[in-house]
Amino acid sequence: MGFILNKISADNFLSSLKDEYYIFAPKCFEFGGTYSDTDTIRYSQINSFDEIVFDKKSLYSFKEAIFHISQTIFYFTEDQAKESNFNPKKVLIFLRNCDLHGLKRLDDIYLHNGPEDHYYKNLRENVKFVVMGCENSFENCFCVSMGTNKNDDYDLSIDKQDDNYLITCKDNEFNKILADLNISQTEIIPKFVTSNSVKVNIPDNLSNDIANNSIWNEYDIRCIACGRCNFVCPTCTCFSMQDIFYTDNGKVGERRRIWASCMVDGFTDMAGGHSYRVKKGQRMRYKVLHKVLNHKKRYGEHMCVGCGRCDDICPEYISFSNSINKLENAMKEVTSNE
Repeated sequence: MGFILNKISADNFLSSLKDEYYIFAPKCFEFGGTYSDTDTIRYSQINSFDEIVFDKKSLYSFKEAIFHISQTIFYFTEDQAKESNFNPKKVLIFLRNCDLHGLKRLDDIYLHNGPEDHYYKNLRENVKFVVMGCENSFENCFCVSMGTNKNDDYDLSIDKQDDNYLITCKDNEFNKILADLNISQTEIIPKFVTSNSVKVNIPDNLSNDIANNSIWNEYDIRCIACGRCNFVCPTCTCFSMQDIFYTDNGKVGERRRIWASCMVDGFTDMAGGHSYRVKKGQRMRYKVLHKVLNHKKRYGEHMCVGCGRCDDICPEYISFSNSINKLENAMKEVTSNE
């Protein structure tokens, strides 16, 4: 069943959730963009539906609301360690269809990849999701090619229509709250895009034999190894560990899990000063093949969800979708040289 909410009833719905939920959604930060006179859209807590940006794509993904950029996992002294306290308050996240597909990729890595990640699981179990419909495709999106333009595995869906909000609900808790608001009910079909201006083609015969092809060489020059593509990506999962020692007592501190990037210098450093994937083209090769080859071999679906944020954020205008589309000709070269 669907519900039609005006601004007042929509904000009343949010207000009824605030005691139990942190509510995150794409929000505009004025003058917070790349340049001093530009805005940026990223995830933050909201208090009103007016704060949610529906007509633009967020530059950063929902990931920063569930998988913290810096997370303290335990505290330590000379002779003992104590796990950090877990905040029991639940989280509600507004996100796009492609991002909800991205969540499954995070689950694959942290929950279905050997022993479950205890810290991620604690966060994940307390989160519910609201899918925001996309009436039109945004710049650089190629979700249709990746099969991530539609997802029915949500708790709520929402579409903005003029000054009203069209909501479908699959969650019993939310369904009861909405029903108690005495608002109009009707059948609602969530919106999703059916075509993108950007299209990608992943060759069926793609294999790791492409690793030594010359297509990666251009990125040795073009890429500046800033790692921005990883940090905006909804499916990049790498992290590093840092032990922080307090200045007032150097034998006491905390261990933090912090986002990492396979594109930056130092990511592959090992004991003894050794390092591999030193060239930026090698790092690009690793990232591309991880997104559209190796993850699918293990989990049955591509890691990339086609959100296009890596294209949006790159200061060198490197297009990930173009990188994918170069694979077909590169594989023809590989097979012709066998």
